[in-house]
Order: sequence, then C-alpha cells, then structure tokens
Amino acid sequence: MRLIHIDDYDERTMKLAKPVYDSQRRVLLSAEHRIHPKYLIRLKELGIRYLMVEDEASQGITMEEMLDMPTWMDLIEVVRQFYQVAAEKKRLPLKELLAATGKLLEELRHRPVLVPIPTAALAAEWKLYAHVVNVTLLAVQVGKRMGYNDLALRDLAVGCMLHDIGKMVAKEELMHPHAGFDLLRSNREVHLLSAHVAFQHHEAWDGSGYPRKLEGDQIHEYAQICSVADKFDHLTSDELMAPHEALEVIMALSGSLLSLKAVDTFVKSVPAYPPGTKVKMHDGRLGIVTKIVHHMQRPHVRMLDTGETVALEEQPSVMIREVVPV
Repeated sequence: MRLIHIDDYDERTMKLAKPVYDSQRRVLLSAEHRIHPKYLIRLKELGIRYLMVEDEASQGITMEEMLDMPTWMDLIEVVRQFYQVAAEKKRLPLKELLAATGKLLEELRHRPVLVPIPTAALAAEWKLYAHVVNVTLLAVQVGKRMGYNDLALRDLAVGCMLHDIGKMVAKEELMHPHAGFDLLRSNREVHLLSAHVAFQHHEAWDGSGYPRKLEGDQIHEYAQICSVADKFDHLTSDELMAPHEALEVIMALSGSLLSLKAVDTFVKSVPAYPPGTKVKMHDGRLGIVTKIVHHMQRPHVRMLDTGETVALEEQPSVMIREVVPV
C-alpha cells in the first residue's frame, strides 16, 4: 500500500487500502473498494486530499512505519475533546490526555520511526486536532534521538499536544501563546515546561518571533523542537509539500527562524522518502520506497523493472535523483 494525493487516484489500477472517514469518524468508504469519480468529488469537497491505496507497484509495502489509522483517530478524538472542553472553559480532562500521550510514547518505544499521516487525509473539521497529534509524533522522535528520558519525553509530548490550545480561548492570533500558557500553568498536573511550549513555539531563533521576541537559547528546547515539527507538518499537510521538499525548507530556515540543533536532529529523525514514494534513481531507473530501517534519508528501494530491492544505507554510491509522479 502507499499514500497518494487524491488527484493521483486511478480507478482502473487502484483500490482503497484503508477506510476514509468523515468528520464524525464514520466510515465513508471502506477498504478494498474502488472509488467512483462522483465520490472523489465529494471527498474533495470535504477537504480530504490524501488516500491510502493498493496498486501493483505498492504490493508488499506494509507501511508499518506509519501510525495505524485507528490509533491515530483515537488520539485525535482525545485532543478534540480536550480542546472543546477548554473552549467551553470547563475542567480540563487531563487524565485522558495523559493516557493518550502515554499510548503514543508506547508506540514510539517499539518502533525505530513513526511516519505521521497527513492531516489532509481527514475531513477539514479534524485538521487542527490531527495537526496537534502529528506535531507531537514528530517532536517526540526528535526528543528520543536527543536522549530524553521518559519523563522529559512525556513533558515534551504534553506540551506539543497542547501547543495550540490558545486558539480555543483567545480570538486574536497574537494572543494565542499567552492565552494557552495562562490556561495550562493554572493546572498543577501540567508541568510548567509543557506550558512553555504553548507560550514559546512561535518564537524564532533570530528573535523575530512572538509574543516576547525571545532568541537563541532563551527559547526552551521543547519549544524549539515543537517549532520545527509544527513548520514541517504545515508544509506537508497544508501546502501539500513532499517530505523531502519540506525538509529542504526546514534546513534553509536553520539558524534563522529555527534552532540549528533542533533542525539537525529533526532531519536525522524524519524520513525524507516515506514508504510508497516513487523515485527515479541516479541511473534513470524507477523504484518505489518499501521501508526505512536505520537511516532516515537512505531507505530501501524496490526497482520496478527487476523487482530487486536495494538498501541505500548499504549502497552509498546509489542515489535518489528525484521523486516522480504517481
């Protein structure tokens, strides 16, 4: 199976590998079905931009690096309920959020890498909450590579899960960080450093951010990591940029808007070419990425002409020239 943009769907050669859900988490289209053109139009109207499909090229690709859809949806639902309660100014359900955070960290503990599902795979109403989950998923992988212990990973994860909570309690964008910080620091169950992620994730390494124009190491490392993950998810989910292109943008912002250390670790933690990506090699041959084992930028690629699989991490002279259309 592989993830494709909805515009690349071909009814003749592809069928759904995973269900498509609406804003109520109901199954709109189940797996194993082909999508009629009129339903494709409806999915686009709902804001759905990505589909998980099965075709001849992607046979045998398990996408085990990607968080499974039910788990992802469960995490998103917990976040949605938490944010809605915050908007209603009721007592925050922190027990449920901490349990969900623990579940995500447990998933990470058993896998070398977790690839997020683009938020554009869901109806528009879910995108804020899916974004929050994706940022958390990306950030904790960076924290893990930096050597964070379980407690630090939990505090980073909670901070990232709640980094956009200010949007629920303040109307003006410039007030979101303040509002989120004030809400979180009033709850003793939320570590102050987690609250600072909401406060500082819009700060910039060069001091051009907001709300306090902090610069460099004045910005807590948790917030530095969240800023990188936040930018990456916006690029891949909102601007529909391919991961390798988004990583290039992230690297270009290193040392200006984003922390050098956070960016360097992020690039080593996030795959440039997720499984299912079709690529052209340096010699002109076409292949498809099948899995990522150790090196995030050097995946295993199956050649489409011979079926041979090449582990790029073991073949330094074999290079990916470019990503090719579906």
